[in-house]
Amino acid sequence: MPPQSTGWGGSRRLLRQVRDLMQSGGHWQDRLDRLVRLIASDMVAEVCSLYVMRAGEVLELFATWGLRPEAVHRTRLRMGEGIVGEVALTGRALSLPDAQEHPNFAYRPETGEEVYHSMLGVPLLREGRVIGVLAVQNKTRRSYTDDEIETLEIVAMVLVELIGAAGLIGEEEERHTDSTTSLPLRLSGIALHEGVAMGEAVPHERGIVIKQVVAEDVNSELERLDRSLHEMLGALDTLLERSELAESGEHREVLETYRMFAADRGWIERLREAVRGGLTAEAAVQRVQKDMRTRMSKVRDPYIRERYADMEDLGNRLLHHLLGAEGSAEAGDLPEEMILVARTLGPAELLDYDPQRLKGVVLEDGGPTAHVAIVARAMGIPMLGRCPDLLKLVRPGDFMIVDGDHGQVLLRPRLSVREHFADAIEVRDQRRAAFASNRDLPPETQDGRRISLMVNAGLLMDISQAHDCGAEGIGLYRTEVPFMVREAFPDVPTQVDFYDRVLSLAEDKPVTFRTLDIGGDKALPYWSGTPDENPVMGWRAIRIGLDRPAMLRRQLRALLRAAEERHLRLMFPMVSDVSELARARDLLDREMERHLKEGGREPARLEVGAMLEVPALVWQLPALFARSDFVSVGSNDLFQFFFASDRGNPRLARRYDVLSPPALNFMRSLMQQAHEADAQVSLCGEMAGHPLEALAALGCGFRILSMPPAAVGQIRTMIRSLDLSELENFVDELIQRPDHSVRELLRGYAIDHGISI
Repeated sequence: MPPQSTGWGGSRRLLRQVRDLMQSGGHWQDRLDRLVRLIASDMVAEVCSLYVMRAGEVLELFATWGLRPEAVHRTRLRMGEGIVGEVALTGRALSLPDAQEHPNFAYRPETGEEVYHSMLGVPLLREGRVIGVLAVQNKTRRSYTDDEIETLEIVAMVLVELIGAAGLIGEEEERHTDSTTSLPLRLSGIALHEGVAMGEAVPHERGIVIKQVVAEDVNSELERLDRSLHEMLGALDTLLERSELAESGEHREVLETYRMFAADRGWIERLREAVRGGLTAEAAVQRVQKDMRTRMSKVRDPYIRERYADMEDLGNRLLHHLLGAEGSAEAGDLPEEMILVARTLGPAELLDYDPQRLKGVVLEDGGPTAHVAIVARAMGIPMLGRCPDLLKLVRPGDFMIVDGDHGQVLLRPRLSVREHFADAIEVRDQRRAAFASNRDLPPETQDGRRISLMVNAGLLMDISQAHDCGAEGIGLYRTEVPFMVREAFPDVPTQVDFYDRVLSLAEDKPVTFRTLDIGGDKALPYWSGTPDENPVMGWRAIRIGLDRPAMLRRQLRALLRAAEERHLRLMFPMVSDVSELARARDLLDREMERHLKEGGREPARLEVGAMLEVPALVWQLPALFARSDFVSVGSNDLFQFFFASDRGNPRLARRYDVLSPPALNFMRSLMQQAHEADAQVSLCGEMAGHPLEALAALGCGFRILSMPPAAVGQIRTMIRSLDLSELENFVDELIQRPDHSVRELLRGYAIDHGISI
């Protein structure tokens, strides 16, 4: 194996040589030729090649040392073609001991590279876009060290701005893209907060340009870093004082936790170490950010990945203070109605934007547990996440429609589509006003059948909305949300205080507390466990509670203390067989005995139930009804298990329909057994909150529906417009049909019978 370059000392020397060479006089081609020879010599490589992005997303060989000179400006690779194309497509470094064994290897005879085996390629990134690739090759099979990869990446950072300054990539080049950037497109994602919004696309880019990578004076750079950190912390404190965020709740806890991240000693020490290694303060921030992105790409846990988004936000803020640059959020030329697009967002970053102008948010990454999603819900902003290729397809100023109700983005829609959605938003606003005026009317059908309407909650602010919309109570309170926004498992007194606040805010309305439903896509930051191959069907919810009874008992203990002489409803999630419910009730009995021995008082009324989310439980209904005071059907998990269809997979989002004969037959049979046993069964989840799906549920026999607060008004209006006896007869006919879905038949029935959907 050839000798290898030596750490930071060699890196600093090479960076200075690269900078001096690129800033020297002479034709740019001559400088690039000398540059690749310099890098090859320093990296002890036989080949160094520079590819630059040209019109039509083609990578053109601009300079090389080691390959045949005649290949320069002749060899071109498409995005994704060959090893170089893959580096450009992914935007990530790729190190291969034998590139020719890689399935994406593309041989170009004009280069003469058949004798070279090992290869290291790094992308040249400017403002989040790949503008080229820098690569080295060796004849021997060589494993490039982390130091060598880092050195080449830092050289690429220097080259990016110098290439731009040389005019190798001009405005015409950057404007020239394939046809997908001008045609209307429909993108799929996951709804993080429902709602519909329209506006101009504003990419979340601060436009930061780092012109100097190598530190001239390390001590001076350390002082700049410390000064900017101090300024950033002060600015965050000011941000937390904003009036609309003053109320307590999970969004407040999220922001305070974020403020703690900013003072994290480990993060700050990594920044200082990078500066001591020879980088400027701003280059050190970018270096640490890149290291975090690399680690994030290898982490499967969604919660940890989303916490990295918070740290990236902090890095961007620090760059903002270091360079004194105004970020896009503060720019005065933002459109009056804007849709923010980003790869990820930190919770405080969302608050930089004018809430009157910010109509919606779309992210490439992000899930329901992301801190920014919690803040978006508190601000009432429609948000979508997990929207692949978003930043590649969206250009600043593109008109966008965010349809959070159906998990889709319409990019550059035609005028007729815009007008349709504008009309729909206006009708939506009018209907919302009408629903609000009906909040005190009983949810009673035209044939005199009373339906109970409850709300799902996970934030304290949801409880006040339950009062505002006229709901009868909280049908599902997700207790895991307060656990997920903390950095340590809350102790019993902390939990007691929180549950007491929930019950106090609910006043006389019943609250159904679901015990911790963690695991799957809901991980705790302080929880370590073996990753499941299929997390949603893995070790989660009551399975964790029964395997780690101390954790579940602490929660039950806190709930009993908070509910003294008050009505307490407890619900255990993900029950797969009745024996699990029996074991959970045994833990509750033991905690009740302990509570009374310690002088505590019993709840005025105690009800214990189970969530029916696993189809196997349907074949144990008599035993389940005998051992529970109520059952709540969780439609989200139940039907993804029923159809073996991941509800978080956009490809399967519309493949199976809960309004299909087998699904309706399943629910009809379930409710017939419930009525025969005089058992209380409710429906929660997405199905209960959409008028057409809720209509089908009522036809199947459900009389208790729990939904998001915003849905209560329209469901009440739908209930008051229908004759339930006629509907039940129609559903009995639908479940006999062989159709894939009876959605349109049910919709036609509603229209024909004047039912408001």
